[in-house]
Formats: sequence, C-alpha cells, structure tokens
Amino acid sequence: MTAIRLLLVDDDPLVRAGLSLMMGGAEDIEIVGEASDGAEVGELVERTRPDVVLMDIRMPSVDGLTATERLRGRPDAPQVVLLTTFHADEHVLRALRAGAAGFVLKDTPPAEIVDAVRRVAAGDPVLSPTVTRQLMEHAAGAAADLRRTRARARIAALNDRESEVAVEVGRGLSNAEIAAALFMSVATVKTHVSRILTKLDLNNRVQIALLAYDAGLLEESDEEGH
Repeated sequence: MTAIRLLLVDDDPLVRAGLSLMMGGAEDIEIVGEASDGAEVGELVERTRPDVVLMDIRMPSVDGLTATERLRGRPDAPQVVLLTTFHADEHVLRALRAGAAGFVLKDTPPAEIVDAVRRVAAGDPVLSPTVTRQLMEHAAGAAADLRRTRARARIAALNDRESEVAVEVGRGLSNAEIAAALFMSVATVKTHVSRILTKLDLNNRVQIALLAYDAGLLEESDEEGH
C-alpha cells in the first residue's frame, strides 16, 4: 500500500507538533514536510509532491485561503484540507469555492482528522450536508439572486441524469449511496461525477455541492418529495 503523502501548514509550532505526532502514528500516512506560513507552500509542494495539504486558514503572512487558491491553480494540485476554529467561518466558503476538498475544526478528535486526510486522499470531500447547509445559509444575502442565476446558467450544461447526480452529491451522499438512490451502478455514478466536473470546470465534489445549492436544485428536489 502506498502511503498518503501529507504536508502540514500552521504558524503555531505547538499545533504543528501535535498534528505531526497525530499523523505520524498512522501507518498509511507519511509526513513529507511542514511549513509555518502559506508563503512557503508553493515551493514545498513542488519539492515534496504531497497528496494532501492540511493547512490552517489563519496565518499572519499568506493565509490558508490565498495559499489554497494558488495551489489549486497548479496542474496536478494536491488536495487541500483547511483547519478552522469555527463551524461557519466566514472565510470557509471562499476556500471551498477555490477548490479546497473540505475543512476540519481544530478541536476535532485526532482519529477524525486522520480519517479526514484518508478520505480526501481517496477523493471524498470532508464536509457533512449539515455543515454545507450552514455555509450556504451563512453566504446568503444580497448577492444570492445573482449567484442563483449564474449557477443555473452553468447547471444548464448538464443533462437530466447528471443534474440528478449533482443533487445527490449536494446532499453529501457517497457514490454507493447515490447508486442506490438513483438505481444505477457505482461505476456509472463515478462516470457521471467525472463528466459533471469536466463540463462545469470544477475541482471536486464539494464544488458540485456548492453549485447545486447556489442553483436551488436541492430546494426544488425537496419540494418534489425526493
């Protein structure tokens, strides 16, 4: 089994030491580097080629948001999981739109943080439907109508089956759960998800979920009694 290559980024040396100790105990995770600021991330990623970057949002020089945006713009970018102290941190939505695969709270139990790294490395987002709803409600405001109009224009590129899959991704369902809900094979679900990502030029499932929320697809499907 190939170990998951992990890069740790946090300006607090005690937090980094704790994360290093926590992750170092997992046989399937290899810590390939540590950084104290987002400014160091680009060079370290180039040198160490991590699969996942576990990074604090708030750092004094270059924060985790900016570093995420820079990373996700690179070819073969690693997955990014952000550490935050708030469930609905005002910056988290921006980070997810930039392509972060999810976030974990700093007070999350160690085993769950390790599991989050494994899940992201496997291509699954670390974001529960409840937290996604909190984030979308947190982001609602004056720009909501414009966001919905733009999202619907993008979603229009999908066929009916792909739209159905996008709704289930928005609910936080796994591929297996989507397959059961829509009466298709897991392989077919994976194909649809890949096509959705390509058609909409998205990085990951979290961004599919956010777009589905923006477009109001989940509200409509709930009204239809799905």
